Amino acid sequence: MPEQVKKTLVLSIYFALTVSALLVFWQVRNFDFVNYDDDLYVYENQHIVSGLTFDNIKWALTSGQAVNWHPLTWLSLMLDCQLFGPGPAGFHLTNLFFHIVNTLLLFLVLKQMTNAIWQSAFVAALFALHPMHVESVAWITERKDVLSTLFWLLTMAAYLRYVKRPGVLSYLLTLFVFALGLMSKPMLVTLPFVLLLLDYWPLERKISRRLLVSAGRLTAEKIPFFALSVISSVITFLVQRSSGVVVGINIISLNNRIANAVLSYVRYLYKMIWPQNLAIYYPFNAAAGIQLWQTAACALLLLGISVFVIYLGRSQRYLLLGWFWFVGTLIPVIGIVQVGLQAYADRYTYIPYIGLFIMLAWGLPQLLSKWTSTNSVESPQRKIALGLSMVIVLTTLGICAHRQTSYWKNSFTLFSHTIEVTQNNWLAHSNLGAAYAKLGRWQETIEACKKAIRIKPNAVSLNNLGLAYSNLSRRTEAIEAFKQAIRIKPNYAEAHYNLGVTYGMLGRYQDAVEAYDKAVKIKPDLADAHYNLGYVYLAIGDKNSAMAEYNILKSLNSELADKLLNQINK
Repeated sequence: MPEQVKKTLVLSIYFALTVSALLVFWQVRNFDFVNYDDDLYVYENQHIVSGLTFDNIKWALTSGQAVNWHPLTWLSLMLDCQLFGPGPAGFHLTNLFFHIVNTLLLFLVLKQMTNAIWQSAFVAALFALHPMHVESVAWITERKDVLSTLFWLLTMAAYLRYVKRPGVLSYLLTLFVFALGLMSKPMLVTLPFVLLLLDYWPLERKISRRLLVSAGRLTAEKIPFFALSVISSVITFLVQRSSGVVVGINIISLNNRIANAVLSYVRYLYKMIWPQNLAIYYPFNAAAGIQLWQTAACALLLLGISVFVIYLGRSQRYLLLGWFWFVGTLIPVIGIVQVGLQAYADRYTYIPYIGLFIMLAWGLPQLLSKWTSTNSVESPQRKIALGLSMVIVLTTLGICAHRQTSYWKNSFTLFSHTIEVTQNNWLAHSNLGAAYAKLGRWQETIEACKKAIRIKPNAVSLNNLGLAYSNLSRRTEAIEAFKQAIRIKPNYAEAHYNLGVTYGMLGRYQDAVEAYDKAVKIKPDLADAHYNLGYVYLAIGDKNSAMAEYNILKSLNSELADKLLNQINK
């Protein structure tokens, strides 16, 4: 192929990849926040909405909020708020921007590593358009996903440069970019393993004729990368353990975790081929258990694929890279160390699916190799078949991804869809109830929260149920709901606060004082609780205590502080 024609083709592919991603995801510019972690990451996080300041940067570097240490993710969200304001549009469009850049980088890196333009383009297109990747792009909270993947691909690019032109500076650059990726999301702890796979194919590095010596030297070369991965893993474990989100063996047994991990690998394989009934949350129903025959069948399938890949791996090296890329990069999120109560998640496939896409992109031409003519020039029939197959697959995936993206418009569309495509999904009903509560649609709040509680009693649903009862003047029922929420989650500051509000409405001021006092001890920066506590102190004639709450409020919320001072001075 003439060089000029090749350059034009590559530029055309960049353009097509960008346009196709925009056609699928451009709709996100009009989407709202969703009430599942977006509050922690953005709209109720004062460090984010106040933008880039010295104190906020210091917080980002030291915070374990949202059960992860990912300072670059926090800083990118602060920068968004600084540039575009606190509304959701800027955050959504930045996620989309990173996704497009990741797509183009993936094409570029694969093309440079393999010199295979069309296979690299197909992998990048699958990455851009697969419906399982919608969650990583359309969910503002998953900024960490798209940002860390950017550094993953930049690390691959820097590593390729190091391999072609070895040197200390290029090696250190690769290590530095990898460290930035770990500071965006600890998912990158498996990247050193992938670099070893890349040494096998497509880089095919040969340091010595003796295999063990070569493997040893290549592994030793990665020791600093593995060391950073270990440090990141330890930090993540400590943060998650201190946050109390690591699920104990007494809640989900080790047997159930292993069984679910095996099933999840097969679920991901299935959803790669048939991406239907996708949801933000798939509940782990540990109580129901997992059938032994299901686990055995899935384990045999995975073992069979692994044996097949290893057997053909000497001649078709891309199979070994692709399969073990997929298997290896899922290990941190496969659920052996269970964080949260989800069985699996679409967002976990954002990086792992690249391995499967590589297997498809290089494997399909092999399957059609019988149409290759005797002089080893590709026949027109083979080219037409591959081209049509690519267009049909990508168009279908794009349509499905566009539809899946539309469900992320707001909390109502997202969780209503989740309820439709999953069973016994307590979290979806609970978050739908929270969305109704925010709009003051109290009867619908009650219905949604009761459905969530029937499936799994939980503090959030009970708190929102209490709010609905209170606003419908069903105060006795509201008090009982708040108390149940507190029994499940004793350190739930908002439930203590709402209980205090309800007691205040009934004139039970001493009970209100106790409830507010517990709320501010759990969450000292809860300004509304300090204000209400000061107001109740005035109601029972304790002006000194009210003044103490005013002094606390001055540093939390000057408007509420002034309002309380006016009440004190009356």
